[in-house]
Amino acid sequence: MKIFFSAGEPSGDQHAAHLIGELRRLRPDVECTGYGGPLMERAGCRLDHRLTDLAVMGFLRVVPLLRTFYRLVRQAGRRFAESPPDAVVLVDFPGFNWWIARKAKAAGIPVFYYLPPQLWAWAGWRVKRVRRYVDHVLCGLPFEPDWYAKRGVRAEYVGHPFFDEVADSPLDAEFVRQWSPTGHVGGACRVGCAHQGETPSHGSDGGHSPLDSSQRTIGILPGSRRHEVEHNWPTMIEVMRRLALRHPDVRFLVACYKPEFERRCRELLANCRAECHAVLPSGGGSGTPTDAGRSGTPSCEPGTLPVHFFVGRTPEIIEAAECCLMVSGSVSLEMLARETPAAVLYHVAPALYPLLRLLVHVDSITLPNLIAGRRVLPEWVVALSRRRAIDECTATLDRWLSDSSELARVRNELASLRNEFGRVGATVRTAEYILNHSPVARLRRAA
Repeated sequence: MKIFFSAGEPSGDQHAAHLIGELRRLRPDVECTGYGGPLMERAGCRLDHRLTDLAVMGFLRVVPLLRTFYRLVRQAGRRFAESPPDAVVLVDFPGFNWWIARKAKAAGIPVFYYLPPQLWAWAGWRVKRVRRYVDHVLCGLPFEPDWYAKRGVRAEYVGHPFFDEVADSPLDAEFVRQWSPTGHVGGACRVGCAHQGETPSHGSDGGHSPLDSSQRTIGILPGSRRHEVEHNWPTMIEVMRRLALRHPDVRFLVACYKPEFERRCRELLANCRAECHAVLPSGGGSGTPTDAGRSGTPSCEPGTLPVHFFVGRTPEIIEAAECCLMVSGSVSLEMLARETPAAVLYHVAPALYPLLRLLVHVDSITLPNLIAGRRVLPEWVVALSRRRAIDECTATLDRWLSDSSELARVRNELASLRNEFGRVGATVRTAEYILNHSPVARLRRAA
């Protein structure tokens, strides 16, 4: 049996890799090829192109890559015509995958869309493409099948693979123990901890020992794309600066997606002193006490912040942290799975903000909030008022660090939500569904 995959996001690469592993476990003769990333390749998928290297957001960033995308679509079309696979599995990445679905449909190949794009959130008219080009919609969120059903599309709720991946991926218990504050529930390894030997080197920029358990720990997730780091990291630095003034015992663990992102974060941190002071003077803004007044010290420069950088340690950092400051993304589901409160930022260009308000049909874009129907994780759009986002985000994190009962309340709310919706088994259910609904399976049953 041959299956063609197309996944363009880092998270899609992760989900597809686990699905490929499960398919090969259930059917060792399955051959997986297509477009994806390094995790899919490690799982046994023969890649025709490293599509995750082209993962960008925004019209202006896509334009230079259009020629490459067009070439890859034509390449897939030729493959489907000359040596058609038994199924095509798409994972998110709709701008590109709609075209792959069209080519597959034209060749008579069944199309499975695993974790479809969030059409219910914006540009819902695109559901007509689902009706035309997709045979099987496999949803990760519980309310999606009803949304599709009302628009004439049958969809299956399989659950979200993040919960499988969290449960199945052991953490480095020693890392979590070293960086968790004394008494913090993360020190007990809430999910999937297992000792895995020596931890990688880290940047001890603030001069604090990881074994100093009196330190408060905040996780910082600046994003999995370069432009997210560029736009959001300077805002995060200002939030960290203010929190360090109010809580001298705090330390920040930065989860960098790639080594190049770590280098860029270090560069921006080193260059941020003059920039931060030029854009946002010290102080909490009108009507609030200044940071100097709260801390008793005149300033806390970005270059002196107690920041520690890590690559490949995102799950451990989320587990160890009392709370996190993150860029919006699917990793918010890991916050839910690990019951870690988080403040969420997402940057929107001011010129595009009015268009966003017209197109987006939901009040929240963070997945736990969408599942819950309320803002479990507070969100801020950094667009028209960067100062307001910084003020309010800082106030929320300050409140969590200052009031243990408030932090516990949010953690309990996440735990309740996870117990209700965070069912494991999504990867197995998806693999079984694909195998059972493929032409090969139908031919076997007929025989």
